[in-house]
Amino acid sequence: MLRLSRSGPRLPVSWNRLPAVGPPTAAGSWVGHGLSRKIISASRRTDIPAFYSRWLLHRLEEGYCEWVHPFTGRLERISLLPEDCLCIVLWTRNPAPLFPALRDLRASGHFLLFHFTVTGYPKPLESDNPELALSLRRLRELAERVGPESVIWRYDPIVVSSRTPVIFHLEQFESIARELEGAVRRVYFSFVDFYGKTRARFERLSREHGIRFLEPDTLERRSLVFRLRDAAAGHGMTLHACCEDELVGEGVEKGRCVDLDLIRGLRPDVDEGLKRRPTRAQCGCTESVDIGAYDTCVFGCSYCYATRSREAARVRLREHDPNDTLLWRPPRIRSRGGG
Repeated sequence: MLRLSRSGPRLPVSWNRLPAVGPPTAAGSWVGHGLSRKIISASRRTDIPAFYSRWLLHRLEEGYCEWVHPFTGRLERISLLPEDCLCIVLWTRNPAPLFPALRDLRASGHFLLFHFTVTGYPKPLESDNPELALSLRRLRELAERVGPESVIWRYDPIVVSSRTPVIFHLEQFESIARELEGAVRRVYFSFVDFYGKTRARFERLSREHGIRFLEPDTLERRSLVFRLRDAAAGHGMTLHACCEDELVGEGVEKGRCVDLDLIRGLRPDVDEGLKRRPTRAQCGCTESVDIGAYDTCVFGCSYCYATRSREAARVRLREHDPNDTLLWRPPRIRSRGGG
């Protein structure tokens, strides 16, 4: 039984041994405890539910975790107590490892919002993803456990290629939407961005598998998206564009992955005036604290923005300590220990 809230059964945490609010300590600065409530992102950088659930549940029991600031490199500490967290937003392709704990997490006072990615792309694009039928079963089970309002289906990113042409997306999206009718009310999408590392992976797949990758123009994208909009509406869903403002309108809503208004719908006590803090161009997200780490997801998606090296991700998964305060501890700060 998880013990996560001061308002219910107490956590076995001694706050005397944690850094107090104030100047940064040797471990970094303390964020969240005794201050305004924060949104926790878990995580845009990796799949915590799939690979690091044991670590997350341990950190929730302890009431805090640490994370490395991506720009300053500082080690920061943040409270994970329910009274300090507005919501935990989870990105995943496999939430099943969290299923046994969901009831206790919600009973303790935690509010959870899941972004569940289901695309069903062929193996060269998603080499080690769960099978589509299994993902659909897990998404439906997740919705049964936490409610459709707490689950967003991500058909994201859209990759147009000789293996996944427009007709593939029209048929695949319709098929998935039909299977998920009633389980979700929102579906988010974006088109893949051809960043340098993404383009390099696509070029390798072109050499090895003969796949041609296409970059549709705005008119071509709009034509596809409007048909996806209609398919979504036919199954009780609204389509939301993530960082694709030129595609918003005529029934396509702007997607905000960390959406304060959506969180207000989950819990009516939200009165924080958190700022919008975009993570990239055209992003509409509210500020949050991401507790994940780059190069730690091993699903092997060819289009992934957060994993530069799959081998590095495998190494970091092997090095991961579920009892550490950090999801993955960089070598330069390993002498400080964890816990």
